[in-house]
Amino acid sequence: MSKSWSIDSWRKLPVKQMPTYPDAQAVKAVEQELGSYPPLVFAGEARALKEKLGEVAEGNAFLLQGGDCAESFKEFHPNNIRDTFKVMLQMAVVLTYGAACPVVKVGRMAGQFAKPRSADTETIDGVELPSYRGDNINGIEFTSEARVPDPQRQIRAYNQSASTLNLLRAFAQGGFADLSKIHRWNLSFVDNSPAGERYRKMTTQIDEAVAFMQACGITAETAPQMRETDFYTSHEALLLGYEQALTRQDSLTGDWYDCSAHMLWIGDRTRQLDGAHVEFMRGVNNPIGMKCGPTTEEDDLIRLIDALNPKNEAGRLTLIARMGAGKVEDHLPRLVQRVKAEGRKVVWSCDPMHGNTIKAANGYKTRPFDAILSEVKSFFDVHKAEGTHAGGVHFEMTGTDVTECIGGAREVTVDSLSDRYHTHCDPRLNGGQALELAFLIAEMIKKERDSVRAEQLAASA
Repeated sequence: MSKSWSIDSWRKLPVKQMPTYPDAQAVKAVEQELGSYPPLVFAGEARALKEKLGEVAEGNAFLLQGGDCAESFKEFHPNNIRDTFKVMLQMAVVLTYGAACPVVKVGRMAGQFAKPRSADTETIDGVELPSYRGDNINGIEFTSEARVPDPQRQIRAYNQSASTLNLLRAFAQGGFADLSKIHRWNLSFVDNSPAGERYRKMTTQIDEAVAFMQACGITAETAPQMRETDFYTSHEALLLGYEQALTRQDSLTGDWYDCSAHMLWIGDRTRQLDGAHVEFMRGVNNPIGMKCGPTTEEDDLIRLIDALNPKNEAGRLTLIARMGAGKVEDHLPRLVQRVKAEGRKVVWSCDPMHGNTIKAANGYKTRPFDAILSEVKSFFDVHKAEGTHAGGVHFEMTGTDVTECIGGAREVTVDSLSDRYHTHCDPRLNGGQALELAFLIAEMIKKERDSVRAEQLAASA
């Protein structure tokens, strides 16, 4: 890793998971064009998110991060954006009540196109072609023409991200996020869910809380917080030429910000200390995340934390644990213990998706709902045992009624996977499964909160 940083210092270092373009001049021309475009987000917004994540790191808030595994050009539609945003609002209300603290909402949206792959090529019926790496790089169709990386796709990805952000901002500030409206959606979910009775007590309590606030004069008409919300965007910073092209120097502070999203993260396959992705990310001032898997070693983790967050700034770095059900207890405690012992300020978040991908008997990639829930439970158990804050969850999900993950109250079976299997990469929770998880997590948090309160009351009696 070089001592001095510039927006292109990453180009001198080894880089993984990047496509090989056939025409370097065409790539350069696209990057120059993107560099002349307006930023998608502003430095002040990224700073505001960092402050909120600082509250998460201190144990005073909770992070909800979710959205598509990989956004696609084909599924780009305002209804899909609306449905995912709507479900995230519903989840946030439930989690806010369960955790009794603010929920920071961050979407895997408006830029989550590129995907790391386990192999550079794939073979079907004896034909070997380059792997699909996301719609901003190449096409998903299994043809030699579609799989050639095309830099012009970055322009289309930018335009789609801009349109998505425009709609998200309108939804967040235009009345769609009205608390009373969101609560009515949750009541409807409970009424129609096979497991609805389990969640009815919580929705009734939320109903009473909303009615109490209204009786006190706190309504959508009198308090903007009741009808508006803050919503941020994020994606994996994988295609570094695109990220560099959208990096801008803040006129107020002189700091550099990657203005393609409010938050960016480094994946489990690209977190090499001497690699290009860590080099690029250490120099931008956005809040950033880093995936941590079973192969993460304690010493390496501390070195990476110090490289990415040298000022030990709360809210700067989120560690996203993706272990797999049954592996959390074997790997997460040693990492949490070391980070705590070294006094490093981080947000701990749980990605229960990537470690629980299986291939069903019918050939479909899927993720069992029970395994996802099991990993989340283990994540909370570890943090309780270590005296640290289980700060958030990170889901691959959609608001639409897809059939990609098996299980849930309205059970998706292996046989029904083919009904609405639309993902361009990995399986996603559908809207009902995602909201059900939010209720179950809120139950866990509230139960622990009630237990702590009871102990405090007993001690003071």
